[in-house]
This record gives sequence, structure tokens and C-alpha cells, in this order.
Amino acid sequence: MSAPILRIEGATKRFRGLLAINDVSLAVPEGSICSLIGPNGAGKSTLFNLITGYLKPTAGAIHYKERRLDVIDTPRIGRLGIARAFQIAKPFPDLSVLDNVRIGALFGKDGARDVERVTEAALELTGLGALAAQASVSLTVGNLRRLELARALAARPDLLLADEPCAGLNASETAGMIDILRQVRAGGTTVLLVEHDMPSVMEISDRIFVLDAGAKIAEGAPDAIARDPRVIAAYLGTPTEA
Repeated sequence: MSAPILRIEGATKRFRGLLAINDVSLAVPEGSICSLIGPNGAGKSTLFNLITGYLKPTAGAIHYKERRLDVIDTPRIGRLGIARAFQIAKPFPDLSVLDNVRIGALFGKDGARDVERVTEAALELTGLGALAAQASVSLTVGNLRRLELARALAARPDLLLADEPCAGLNASETAGMIDILRQVRAGGTTVLLVEHDMPSVMEISDRIFVLDAGAKIAEGAPDAIARDPRVIAAYLGTPTEA
């Protein structure tokens, strides 16, 4: 594994009496696909919110390419090269697929960009080129997921945070999404994924981090995570006795 593009060191987040994130440390190697898993309420979305600046940690530090993230506001974090594809896609309903993605290309990472070329590349990568002129409000669930990903990719991220991109998809659509994420990584973008579809997580991940009740309880390669008794008890479920 290469050097980490993202390092989280002792991150803690309290909401008054609730300890949502409890002293979490992890490192995402550059050029990898890593997954963050855990039961509902484990703290996955809160950790994503800390990375993207929507929330500030109560304690700890977050570093991106050796730069301290948790002292920077959300717009500046986006300009550094981090983009997030949200679990619930909320496109601009009055705009076409093309214009939704074009908006992503107008913002994102600092530096010169050809907006039309970047937009076209994101549409092509996500398989939405033929639907470019279609109203975004008319898309199927599967294509809405692709649109959400295309908007994030048009921002030209070096680190993509993908929040449950396979949620609600059938087997064929899930396989297509996994292929897109692999192409994203092949193009030089590191991916940190939150996902509940365990076959997909095991298939695509180089490394997996497991949260439970706000704390990291395990990390490692997919095979090791699948055998870890703490993960089995907290997330995958214990075998039923005959």
C-alpha cells in the first residue's frame, strides 16, 4: 500500500451527552478503494461529515495529503480535491442530466479545467451519456445513483467519498456500480466507500474499517474482516445453532 492520502487521528465527536465518534484513527492509502462498514448508528455518516467539514471534531485531527482538514471549511475542502456522493441523490429537478453534471464541473478542485470536457468524461464514465438531455427528475433509482456519482466526479476529486452507492440497486445495477468505482480508482482517484451490501464490499475493497457504537473495532483486508469475531458479533451476525 502507498502512503495515506487521508489520516484520521483520534477523532472524537460529542453531541452533548452522546459520544458519536470515539477516538477513531485510520489511514486510507492513496490509490486504494477502502470501505467503512458498521451497523446503523455506528457513526459512519458522522465520520464522513467530519472529513468534509460539515462537523468539527471535539478532539483529534484529520489530515489530507499532510494538510490539516478539521480547521478548514467545507468549500475549501472541496477545492483541495475531496468530493462526496451522497446516499440520497438530490439533483436539481428542473435541470437536465447534462446541466446537473456541468454544475459539478464548475466547482470542485482548484486549477484550470475544461468544463465541457470534464462533464462529458463524467457522463461517459457513469454510462449516462445517452441520457444527457433527459430531465433529471425522470431518472430511475439506478440512474439517479449514477448521476450523484457523476456530479461528484465532475468536481475532479483526488479522494471520492461514496455514501452507499449501491443502496436500492438490483444485482445488475450493483455490478455496474462496482465496475464504475473500479474505473474511478484506475483513473487515479482514491475511493472511501460506505456500503451495507457486504458482497460488494468484500469484492471491491483493498481494506475495510469497521465501526460499532462510534468506535473502530477492526480493520484489515476483506478476508480477515470476514473472519473477525468482533465484526461477526457486531455487524455480520452470529451463526444460528441447529
